[in-house]
Amino acid sequence: MTLVHQTLREADVIVVGAGNAALCAAISAHENGATVLMLEAAPFEERGGNSRFTGGAFRFAYNGFGDLCDVNPALREENYDNVDFGTYTTDQFFDDMYELTEYRTDPELCELLITRSLETAKWVARQGVELKPGLGRQAFEVNGRFKFWGGLALHIWGGGEALLDALYKNAEKRGVEILYETPAHELIEEEGHIVGVRARRNGNLVEFRAGAIILACGGFESNPEMRANYLGKGWDMAKVRGTRFNMGWGLRMALAAGAMPHGNWSGCHSVAWDVNAPPTGDLSIGDQFQKHNYPFGIMVNAHGKRYVDEGANFHSHTYAKYGGEIMRQPGMKVWQVFDAKASPLLRSEYRIRRVTKVEADTLEDLAEKLEDVDADAFLKTVYEYNAACSSDVAFDPNILDGKSTVGLEINKTNWANPIDVAPFHAYHVTTGVTFTFGGVKVTLNGEVEHSFGGVIPGLYAAGEMVGGLFFQNYGSGTGLMSGATFGRLAGAHAAGFAVALQSDKQRSKVRPSAG
Repeated sequence: MTLVHQTLREADVIVVGAGNAALCAAISAHENGATVLMLEAAPFEERGGNSRFTGGAFRFAYNGFGDLCDVNPALREENYDNVDFGTYTTDQFFDDMYELTEYRTDPELCELLITRSLETAKWVARQGVELKPGLGRQAFEVNGRFKFWGGLALHIWGGGEALLDALYKNAEKRGVEILYETPAHELIEEEGHIVGVRARRNGNLVEFRAGAIILACGGFESNPEMRANYLGKGWDMAKVRGTRFNMGWGLRMALAAGAMPHGNWSGCHSVAWDVNAPPTGDLSIGDQFQKHNYPFGIMVNAHGKRYVDEGANFHSHTYAKYGGEIMRQPGMKVWQVFDAKASPLLRSEYRIRRVTKVEADTLEDLAEKLEDVDADAFLKTVYEYNAACSSDVAFDPNILDGKSTVGLEINKTNWANPIDVAPFHAYHVTTGVTFTFGGVKVTLNGEVEHSFGGVIPGLYAAGEMVGGLFFQNYGSGTGLMSGATFGRLAGAHAAGFAVALQSDKQRSKVRPSAG
């Protein structure tokens, strides 16, 4: 590979990446008067990073149906008399973030994320993204009425594909240029600030110059070497839910330039993922290899034993850490087991053609079909679980119903229905990594902070690159909101920095010499 010393493109702002955070940054930078160039490692057909694979959960604070209508005015024309949208106040959002991260979340970044979340949702909708109620995903129908359990009332309609279609169309209308198959390699620093980036293009290492650079190119979840190094033994063997292009180069570039590491570098978002899914995401399937409805059944390992409380909370509060629990089980594989009562509650991901499933009319027959599982121990586990389920509490999937087991080594604290109605069905899952939590420290303007104080002038970050928000666990829909919020902020402030820098250069050219 040769280095071409010529500069191929110049722009006020260069955005590295082309997913949700990157596109929000590019649109925001253009809104604020900057010319924008985007560099994407993937080819056109695989563009969009992890955002391409998302189901579309979008977490933001709201005080009632009126706020949701401000995000999508068309809701006022619909009949939602049988829907209880409830509220998800900023206090509720704060409570969730602090509980899920065990109070380790960066308080300033967390406050910015939460207090700007409704404003961000409105801004994203103005960019052409459609948000509609996620009935059936975050609210079940009970006695003819739906009730949302908080934070995820509106979903991005059409998931990641629709999100990206809207944002790409917006960027294209603005004249934002996107160069594909152009992975960034190294930041260019001159006279104390970042002035460009070197990238691979057409077999050469070339330079792109700008007044400011925004890194929004994901974490290191696609890189098995970095997963093993930072997440620990065995993580190099985990499957990857999304893009194969998030190799951690953005983080490496930032750290090489002196960026301050921040957040939970040994932690990640990981979920239950079909055991026969490919090593990285399959765009024809999207996020449908996920298996998130375990609260309505039980999970057993190769020893035939339960190993977690499946009903500890709604899946949106536990799914991102329970993937990591699978890594600790023999063979890094477990089975999710349900009966016919649970079938109507299972989402579409359990009914795709490419699913690793067994079914039987008796528990004994099911036990024989569970590959690599001690059948006798499994039957003992199920019968003890069934006997321990309380019958004096009504089952309600829309609330933490307190319907629990009693007397087990690991009790199930909610939604504990016996597994006793045929047919019985089970799904074989392993760990699927979504994104990594470690990143760089940024200011409230999205500026990347230097390890030895101050900021790195001209360098900004957004999306998975931002460290400090998530520790060990995660609430669904927060990643897209974080990407949009910090992308928008980084874009606006990078534009301001770059435009001011250009103005200073112009003034210096026309300033008369002394004498």
